[in-house]
Amino acid sequence: MATYRIAVLPGDGIGQEVIPEAIRVLEAVGKGTGAAFEFERGLVGGAAIDATGAPLAPGTLELCRASHAILFGAVGGPKWDDVPHEQRPERGLLAIRKELDLYANLRPAKCFPMLVDASPLKRQVVEGTDLMVIRELTGGLYFGEPRGVERFADGGARAINTMAYTSREVERIARIGFEVARKRRRRLTSVDKVNVLVVSQLWREVVTRVGREYPDVTLDHMLVDNCAMALVHRPTQFDTIVTENTFGDILSDEAAILAGSMGMLPSASLGGAVGLFEPVHGTAPDIAGKGIANPIAAILSAAMLLRYSLNMTKDADRVDQAVLRVLEGGHRTADIAAAGARPRGTREMGDLIVREVERQY
Repeated sequence: MATYRIAVLPGDGIGQEVIPEAIRVLEAVGKGTGAAFEFERGLVGGAAIDATGAPLAPGTLELCRASHAILFGAVGGPKWDDVPHEQRPERGLLAIRKELDLYANLRPAKCFPMLVDASPLKRQVVEGTDLMVIRELTGGLYFGEPRGVERFADGGARAINTMAYTSREVERIARIGFEVARKRRRRLTSVDKVNVLVVSQLWREVVTRVGREYPDVTLDHMLVDNCAMALVHRPTQFDTIVTENTFGDILSDEAAILAGSMGMLPSASLGGAVGLFEPVHGTAPDIAGKGIANPIAAILSAAMLLRYSLNMTKDADRVDQAVLRVLEGGHRTADIAAAGARPRGTREMGDLIVREVERQY
């Protein structure tokens, strides 16, 4: 059987706690299939700053390039709030995305039937929600030039960020959107701000042109403010959403409310030769070190790694099914537990899911 090298970048906060559970799940898959996984750790984020003075430790990028896939935790936290902007923990992740050309971020948001009541939204609103947000990841405000702060003699200042996209950048993320929609329910919603932004005018023009190559996919356009409202008003109207970097960052986090907790949401960053897979919940410094973080997002990210980087589709399905069965058994971590119920800890939830994966081989 094949041997797969996985770069493991736990990062900071609960990334250090949930990524080991995802590794255990991959090890169970390896045991069941005969595939060998070699895990090699690298430093990124605050952990890298503490050890090396930089948010991306020497050798980490080379490790990523030499791997079949990257399993990433989370970066940042109050400890590094006073670090200069260009040296903040998040810059390590942004550098990896840019250097590896990971321009497409896939974030599924699914409301599991047994977790409908974990969402603060009404049952009739979230029930049946199953959508995918595809976010352009290497352009827009987060990377556009010029950017920076001008300091004036009178003590004032002016800060600049630039939203910029080329037609090539829009076209390639649009194609990802149409291809993903084609494998789902064949509906793609492109989100922009065409009534205000010149960038959005180009975005809509290019997406519409690419859409003519996908006559089997229904394309519609929506303004970002309308989309934000519709996500919490009638989320079941959406199948696949494609949008630019800043809008996608906000909308995909908003979609977390549909699943009941950000601890349920995985993601994949694709486009280059090596894919990066990470839970979207961040470092959660308020619960870090307590052993109560929900590992499901990290485990589902490992399933996406199997699906998108290693073409182990059946094994990815087994991991997804294992999570579903554990939830059907009534097991919950604190973030999704009903009032009065005894929540499972991070390790305990990992144990339950690993056992379910093992049963399927």
